[in-house]
Amino acid sequence: MPAFSLLFTTFARIGLLSFGGPAAQIALMHRVLVEERGWLSERQFLSALSFCMLLPGPEAMQLATYAGWRLRGTAGGLLAGALFVLPGALVIAALAALYAAYGARPETEALMLGVKATVIVIVLQALARLWKKALTGRDAVVIAVLGFAALYLFAAPFPLVIAAAGLYGALSRSAAPEAIAAPQQRAPTLPRIALWAGLWLAPLPLLYALGQTLLFDLGLFFAKLAVVSFGGAYAVLAWMAQEVVQLRGWLSPEQMVDALGLAETTPGPLILVTQFTGQLIGHEAGGWLLALAASVLTLWMTFLPCFLWIFAFAPHLERLLARPRLQGALRAITAAVLGVIANLSLWFALHVLFAETLTAPAPVTATLPVLTSLRPEALALVALAAGLLIGLKRSVPLTLALCALAGWLLG
Repeated sequence: MPAFSLLFTTFARIGLLSFGGPAAQIALMHRVLVEERGWLSERQFLSALSFCMLLPGPEAMQLATYAGWRLRGTAGGLLAGALFVLPGALVIAALAALYAAYGARPETEALMLGVKATVIVIVLQALARLWKKALTGRDAVVIAVLGFAALYLFAAPFPLVIAAAGLYGALSRSAAPEAIAAPQQRAPTLPRIALWAGLWLAPLPLLYALGQTLLFDLGLFFAKLAVVSFGGAYAVLAWMAQEVVQLRGWLSPEQMVDALGLAETTPGPLILVTQFTGQLIGHEAGGWLLALAASVLTLWMTFLPCFLWIFAFAPHLERLLARPRLQGALRAITAAVLGVIANLSLWFALHVLFAETLTAPAPVTATLPVLTSLRPEALALVALAAGLLIGLKRSVPLTLALCALAGWLLG
């Protein structure tokens, strides 16, 4: 059992170096926790990763929380999870404040174009990685295509797409592998669920009683988002963009694209884009004080459920993973997530590469580009980012910096 001081320095290092999205973060944790420290075996690490993939929310942050919980109990889980999120959250708060103050300046927009061009390549890389892992059969391909079509063509609610895929996977015999034996492990789950659920939802009745309508709406929205965010940030961003931009009108499409671009520049889980979004909405509605309150509230509603899931269900890990229907649902959800990410990739790319877009006539709600508004400088920056990330295998932070500089020079 490692000392708390060693646990702190180890997870602080992981939190500060966790650039590049969940794949890079999981690889970093594997190297540190399995290969360097030997705190988890290969089987323990992979079982925990499979468990975290079943849960809503950022799987990398939940994996860090699980590792801390396994090593030093609840206190270790809190320490590991907090250290994984806090460095990125502080950077996001600073970036959101700068964006709110200087976002409209031409030089800022030129820098952001380079960042957004890099994000297009990063998201496409995530799509390619999932393509190899998720599309292992004909039914998986069909689920991915239907998920993409439902979201892009008809703006179907994201939770409905995920629920339908999970239900199909659970009921489909072909999707469910054979059950394996698991130990009968019991733990008092209900008290843990009540404690952490109470802490998580505590701000909502308080905000309602105080008449803070916007903060209450933000808290409720991000609480719902935390429950349905299967598949990580890329999967849920399409629904968040649909709600925040199209249905509620809190932000413009350009601001939503900028939020994702800036979130890619920070360490920690990409779902920190919710913090940026909440802080920007608060600033536009009521200035800096409301922005700070919205930022903290969004962090609370987004990440506290991660501790709820881990502390409530980690003692039952082996028994849960042995359920064949649960495994089948996970496989189908992973395939649907591929369609969701494809929808996000297309939506994001269209708003970066084209100065103007339009909505297709009813009943289709797809976003279409105005071809004459193609931005050659954006296309050149995407090519530069692809050359650096894919061709030369450069790191994400270096590529973001170089493309931002190139965008500034072009601007």
